[in-house]
Amino acid sequence: MLLIYTPKITSRLKFVFKQICTRILGIPIDFTTTIEVFIAHSGLKMSYGPQPLGSEFFIKSNGLLFEQGLSDIEINVQNWGDSKCFFYVGEKSHLPFDIFSASFYLLSRYEEYLPHVKDEFGRFTKAYSLAYQHQFLDQPVVDIWAYKFKSELEVHFPDFTFKAKAYRIHPIIDVPMAYFFKNKGLLRSVGGFLSDLYHFRFKLFYERFLVLFGLKKDPFNTFNWIINRQKKSKQKFDVFFLVGDYSTYDKGINLNKKEFVAQIKSIRDYCHVGLKTSFLALDDFDKLKQEKRRLDAVINSNSRKARASFSKVNLPTTYRNYVDLEIETDFSMGYPGTIGFRAGTCTPFLFYDLDFEVQTPLMIHPYQLMDFSLLKYNSFLDKKETLLEIIQQVKNVNGVFTPVFHNYTFSGWDRWSDFKDLFNIILDSNKDVSA
Repeated sequence: MLLIYTPKITSRLKFVFKQICTRILGIPIDFTTTIEVFIAHSGLKMSYGPQPLGSEFFIKSNGLLFEQGLSDIEINVQNWGDSKCFFYVGEKSHLPFDIFSASFYLLSRYEEYLPHVKDEFGRFTKAYSLAYQHQFLDQPVVDIWAYKFKSELEVHFPDFTFKAKAYRIHPIIDVPMAYFFKNKGLLRSVGGFLSDLYHFRFKLFYERFLVLFGLKKDPFNTFNWIINRQKKSKQKFDVFFLVGDYSTYDKGINLNKKEFVAQIKSIRDYCHVGLKTSFLALDDFDKLKQEKRRLDAVINSNSRKARASFSKVNLPTTYRNYVDLEIETDFSMGYPGTIGFRAGTCTPFLFYDLDFEVQTPLMIHPYQLMDFSLLKYNSFLDKKETLLEIIQQVKNVNGVFTPVFHNYTFSGWDRWSDFKDLFNIILDSNKDVSA
């Protein structure tokens, strides 16, 4: 156990020390504000505060973890080895940066509470993120800092045995539209035919005809392939189904379609099933509650996982609504069109509500890559190289690689022709570690 002496124990401090020490490094921790207790402890220990007690292992605080509320923080990002950091505290500290305050800033998504311009979907964009502006979005800096901290502890406590942690994968499959042609209803199907003709999409018109008359399988119905891949993987896939109402933003399948309901139940026999919250439900608690009830009725259990349409997260409202509905895990924390680490980490972490200064029970699983972000690379080799680079970043810190793919990604359509192979590369990356 690591005993931490600090002049004041705050919610922020407990949140970030638990994340870095326990969830990332596997070290159990405890806190004390009593000097005598700290001195009497014979095991692993450190102090954290404005100044050291003596010659103990000490990391100087910049003060953020002892504050409450939001303030205009001046941040100076500096190079630190092969990475970057901020909140420099000087050489008297065993680490030159207050990694705990810096990690709290990123994990709490402090910057997303500050004034910023949203995109056309009302989302926080990478352009306003500290990581993008200072070019460390492509690194899991929180995990990197944690291992720098571990290295210093190993020097000062050579007899302590640290637990080993292994790289893992956590594949996510989004299902915003289970079928491209089928189960759309008469009006949508006729409208589709007319639209194909109007835009001279004769190939699509012909394929629509074949599917609707039962002569060909719907291209978005890739669920048998997903199930077959799941059978060969030790890590359960999380499959998120959209069950919200048809709207400008979401054009899913109605739950009145028996085939769609049967498909969800079939997937649940092999994978974890979660709720893909509709775009309109993100700002409407009653809609969100209704959608959760719909999915619960289909899977005959209480759904505990969610992923937001368009990866839209309105902090803190979206996550507070999830907590109120007893949703336990979220998979929306990432940038849809950009590969990287939005919260600076590849380790799941609890949502910290900055307005209420409280750690919530909602576990956030940040994703690092969405299939769309690979489309800008023309060749398969470029896609593969980019994929392997981000996987290696996660492997370097024994983190969790969480990619987001879609059911239509495996359709075999031209733009997605390589993506089954890319998904298999991800699955194989986990075998390499466990072998």
